[in-house]
Amino acid sequence: MENQVRKKGVKIAQKDYMQSSSEQAIMRLKSLLFTGLLLLVGQSGYAATVVSSLPDSSMVPGGVAVIPTGTAAIGGTYRDQRILLAEFQGAQHAIIGIPLNASIGAHQFALDLPDGRRELLQFTIEDKKYTEQRLTISNERQVNPNADDMVRINRESAEMQLAFSSWDESLTPVFGMRAPVAGVRSSSFGLKRFFNDQPRNPHSGMDIAANEGTPIYAPAPGVILTTGNFFFNGNTIILDHGHGLITLYCHMNTIDVEPGTRVDSGEQIGRVGQTGRVTGPHLHWSINLNNTRVDPALFLVD
Repeated sequence: MENQVRKKGVKIAQKDYMQSSSEQAIMRLKSLLFTGLLLLVGQSGYAATVVSSLPDSSMVPGGVAVIPTGTAAIGGTYRDQRILLAEFQGAQHAIIGIPLNASIGAHQFALDLPDGRRELLQFTIEDKKYTEQRLTISNERQVNPNADDMVRINRESAEMQLAFSSWDESLTPVFGMRAPVAGVRSSSFGLKRFFNDQPRNPHSGMDIAANEGTPIYAPAPGVILTTGNFFFNGNTIILDHGHGLITLYCHMNTIDVEPGTRVDSGEQIGRVGQTGRVTGPHLHWSINLNNTRVDPALFLVD
C-alpha cells in the first residue's frame, strides 16, 4: 500500500506600541522568512540535518517524541505541521513536539519518501498530570484586557505566530541547551494556571527567577527573528535555531540584540526584568517544535 502505518520500537513509539510599529515588525519578519526560503532553492530537498545530540524523548502532552524513522525521508508532518527530521549517529529520527492538549493514545505522523510515496508511522501518547498554580495579578487589565488591549493583543499574537512558523534549513539545531539565565526555576512547564482565581491557558514555558538585570544568554546558536514589547510578555525575543526549533524569552528588562542578528551559544541577548504580566522579576523561557510549545526541561544538559 502507498500509505501504511508502521509501529516503531519506541513504545510505539507508544510603553504601548503603535500599530504601524507592529506592522513594520511583521513586514520585517516576512522578509527574514522569505530570505530563509530563498536559501533552500536549488538544494537537494533532503530535509534531515545532522545533529550532535537528541532531546529527551517524553511521549506525553507537552513532551517530545523522538522516533527512529528507519528510512531517509525528505519531509514529514504531524497535525498539519512540518516536523523536524534529524540524522543522529547514522540514523534518521523524527523529533515531534506534542501539544499540551493532545489526546492520550495512538497518534500518527506522515513521512514523505524520495520516491514520492507517503508512509504513516504511529506512536502512543501517555497521560501526564500537571499541577495547579494560582497567582494574584495587581493590574486587572493584565487578567481581563479591555477592547483596546485586545486589538493590541491580537496584532501581537499574529506577529508571534508568524515567527513560530519559521523554517530555516540553513541553521543546524542544537538540542543540548544550558539554561539561558542563572536562577531558581520558579514555575514549571504545563502548570494549570489561575490568575486572580480565573482559569487561563496552561503555562507554556519555564520560569526562572533572578534579580532584575541578570544577564540572559542564548542557550544555542541561532538567528534573532523578532523583538518587541508585548502586552502579556513584556520585552520579548524570539530566536530561531533552525528546522522549526524556536525559543522565546519574555519579561526582559533590556533587549541587547536586533532582528536578523546571528548569535552563538552563550552570547548575551538581554537582561532579566519584570515587564508584561508578572509578579516579580524572572525570565519566561519557551521552546517550540513544529509550532508547538514543549517542555524546555527536555533540552537542558545540566
